[in-house]
Amino acid sequence: MKQLAALLSVIICSNAAMAQEALDPDAAPVQNILVVGQRPGPALWKVSKGDHVMWVFGTYSPLPKKMEWRSQQVENALAQSQELLGQPGASFSVGWANSFNILTAAPFLIGIKKNADGAHLQDLVPAAVYTRWQLLKTKYIGDDKGIEEERPLFAADRLYDRGLFVNGMDKGHDIPDRIEQLAKNWKIKYTSTTLTLEMDNPRAAVREFKKGRLDDVACFTKTVDRLETDLDAMKVRANAWSMGNIDAIRKLTFPDQKQSCNAAIIDSKWMGGLKGADDLRQRMRAYWFSAAEKALAANKSTFAMLPMSDLLNQDGLVAALRAKGYQIDEPD
Repeated sequence: MKQLAALLSVIICSNAAMAQEALDPDAAPVQNILVVGQRPGPALWKVSKGDHVMWVFGTYSPLPKKMEWRSQQVENALAQSQELLGQPGASFSVGWANSFNILTAAPFLIGIKKNADGAHLQDLVPAAVYTRWQLLKTKYIGDDKGIEEERPLFAADRLYDRGLFVNGMDKGHDIPDRIEQLAKNWKIKYTSTTLTLEMDNPRAAVREFKKGRLDDVACFTKTVDRLETDLDAMKVRANAWSMGNIDAIRKLTFPDQKQSCNAAIIDSKWMGGLKGADDLRQRMRAYWFSAAEKALAANKSTFAMLPMSDLLNQDGLVAALRAKGYQIDEPD
């Protein structure tokens, strides 16, 4: 049960928190060789009301896997803060699983990533897309027959991970993890902004998930598209973030395959049957916003992490704070 919860939580949390960016087509070309060595990342956004301030760090994915991240500004702002807000997302609570006999649980967990009714990828995705998938699979994964039995959503995620790895990138989770570890070391209060959904009947939820299908062909197709056409641009964007190039970062927009992959879970019939899963996107947003307002009211200084999309987009969370009357100072 924890395996299913982890799989789906990772999909929702990482996709909400690590939106991928696409460069403005009119922007000047930038070197797409990956930058390595120590890099600062972008400067901080400042949200304030009166003498209370919240410093916001913009996360990004993918990033160079050999990059050494070190930002004195981030460390200084975090050190003077009383609270760290984690990134927004959603997770599933299966509290009884800690004491549940693993031998009893095992039959329910086996095969949760596989397609219902023994279907293979070739049965579910368009023939032309499947042919392109095979070429990418050979290039990045190799001879793995088992992945052909996985749901398109999970197969696409594995392919994307391997494509990033082979091209010198990863999803960039190390940086938020490091910030959280610094806060822990310095005994700074940590507040999760991950919305937790309760599973009243986890066994039934697993059964329903295993026998149902997801509308995840769009997720699969767009992931294949991304790996075929966007790898060089990914490196350009990763460099812009790692060097703190605000001018380049401001030209980024945020459409990507992850929106379709999120929708495959969030809008599924299976998710609709879970307690509290209705209007999940808005509830996740409201949950973070509430935590941010409470922290700003209570602390002289708060530190928060948000995806770059929520810092730059007109419908992002920082724009919502501005609309509520908070002062927003963007980095130069």
